[in-house]
Amino acid sequence: MIDFKTIGSIALRAVKANKMRSTLTSLGIIIGVAAVIIMLAVGNGAQISIQQDMQAMGSNLIIVRSGVATSSGARGGHGSQPSMTLGDGNALQEKIDAIVYAAPVMEETTQIVYGNANWSTGITGTDNRYFLIKEWNLEYGRLFSNMDVKNAAKVAILGETVVRELFGDVDPINKVIRIKGIPFQVIGVLEERGQNSMGMDQDDIVFIPISTAQKKVMGMRIPDQVKLVMLQAVDAASTYTAQEEIKQLLRQRHNLGANKEDDFVIRNLTQMMEMMESSTRIMTILLGSIASVSLLVGGIGIMNIMLVSVTERTREIGIRMAIGAKTWDIRWQFLTEALVLSLIGGVIGIVLGFLGIAIIKMFTSFTPVVSLLYVLLPFSFSGIVGLFFGFFPAYKASLLNPINALRYE
Repeated sequence: MIDFKTIGSIALRAVKANKMRSTLTSLGIIIGVAAVIIMLAVGNGAQISIQQDMQAMGSNLIIVRSGVATSSGARGGHGSQPSMTLGDGNALQEKIDAIVYAAPVMEETTQIVYGNANWSTGITGTDNRYFLIKEWNLEYGRLFSNMDVKNAAKVAILGETVVRELFGDVDPINKVIRIKGIPFQVIGVLEERGQNSMGMDQDDIVFIPISTAQKKVMGMRIPDQVKLVMLQAVDAASTYTAQEEIKQLLRQRHNLGANKEDDFVIRNLTQMMEMMESSTRIMTILLGSIASVSLLVGGIGIMNIMLVSVTERTREIGIRMAIGAKTWDIRWQFLTEALVLSLIGGVIGIVLGFLGIAIIKMFTSFTPVVSLLYVLLPFSFSGIVGLFFGFFPAYKASLLNPINALRYE
């Protein structure tokens, strides 16, 4: 019966006897394991970041923007042809079963003033459906009432960044700010959301009723004009089926003939998220595969050193065989040495991998995410590499003739 305890003890002594050589031999495994852990953690962090951004934008989201205007052969950007209206959004919510909410949106960047303080920020005209779609709650205060929207009331809801820049530690509720010289009463403050993965501050924003934006702040080129309509579907699958219904209903409402192009643009953010996640997943696999090459290179290094070790210890092998060691005893001895080298390299690689992740977190705003699987996978692979590349030297050692081995100098 094979005595694995004795074999393991001999293997550890052999590794300790040549510390520098053992360290250099394990270097490929160390680098490979560390690189795989870092690459997988970065890819996983990117996927989670995309998911968080999409959740912040709203789940099962479809955006319908005004179309592209063409003048003298020159085409403008999206939204240059004002075509979407508040009525379009209401019709989409009422007539398409897959749509839960349809929030109208008008946007503009301008300077706002409170007392002696001023701040340039984004102004968004909308109604309460926007906050339902975004799943964005109030920190304190209230949302717009139906009368606020109906009467184009001059009221505003602020993001945390705007509150901090204009008011500091002062409670902003019922205070008056000025937007384009027009006084607005602050009625609410939203929960803080922080930056998204693109580094944009989601709290640097002011919300006013859509009717107020249309009539008093941003103006309209067509009656009831909005820049876009934000739609929330029942679920992710419904976003795909709803797209065609949205297109048909808007073409009908905009009186577009069969030969006319759409005067609106539909963007399915669920589809975009799935594409981005798929691309990130593929990139993670690619980076992990490239990093795994270091493990294979490390395995070749182990095989090379083990072959040298077999040559150096030929006389030792002969003595062991002469006193009764079996073929598999010799094989297991050298296989165990190769495995020990690999696993030691794997452990050091794990430590370096976590150190690399800590450095990334320290010097960037990006956060890699490590899971137990991403640690066990490269560590297990390092052991397999050690056994695979250690087998040939072990096999070669076990085939030595004891008499010739004893004569070897």
